[in-house]
Amino acid sequence: MLKLEAIDVYYDGLRALSSVSLEVKQGEFVAVVGPNGAGKTSLFKAISGVVPIQSGVMSYNGQDLAQIEPHLRAELGIAHVPEGRQVFASLSVKENLQMGAQTAKARKAFSQTLDFIYGLFPRLAERQSQAAGTLSGGEQQMVAIGRGLASMPQLIMLDEPSMGLAPTVADQIFDCVQQIHSVQGISVLLVEQRVAEALDSCDRGYVLESGRVIMSGTHEELSRNSDIKKAYLGL
Repeated sequence: MLKLEAIDVYYDGLRALSSVSLEVKQGEFVAVVGPNGAGKTSLFKAISGVVPIQSGVMSYNGQDLAQIEPHLRAELGIAHVPEGRQVFASLSVKENLQMGAQTAKARKAFSQTLDFIYGLFPRLAERQSQAAGTLSGGEQQMVAIGRGLASMPQLIMLDEPSMGLAPTVADQIFDCVQQIHSVQGISVLLVEQRVAEALDSCDRGYVLESGRVIMSGTHEELSRNSDIKKAYLGL
């Protein structure tokens, strides 16, 4: 599905990603974990086309992503839920969700997709006419994820969905992400600082530090790794 081979990304002459290789297969849940400044958000921006890659190969279902304009990548089935939620504050919840349904296929199926989103996040159904900017942080995160789902993605990329949320709310978000993967069969690429939860949810994971992949493996392998336990799990 998604395959990155030795990609490099630079910001203002500084290397943000260095020879990063990563793969998400059809139906997989893949987590990318690491400290602040590791390059996790840069990775997502490269995949969605916000920043260009300087070298390496990035493909999606066999197509060279570097040759596809960023605004067309959603039509391939890639949804990017950005860090910090970034809802349209003055628009209603439902209008925010509609903003995710930009392809012809997504617009046609929007009513059915909306039913799924409201089933996943009943709070949004209750507040569908409310301005998104007046919602709590957790509710805004639900809107952001729902907006991504409205595009009917094959792959959804979630950038720090637990950021700034109370632990109980973050747990609810993680439960919903697992449902998106297990019930809908959508492939998930998750960037997250809550390492224990991310590794517990994923099929495979990558550890990113200083723009490099320093470790990868199944969730069992990474969860048992003594370096991961010491550095990230406090064990």
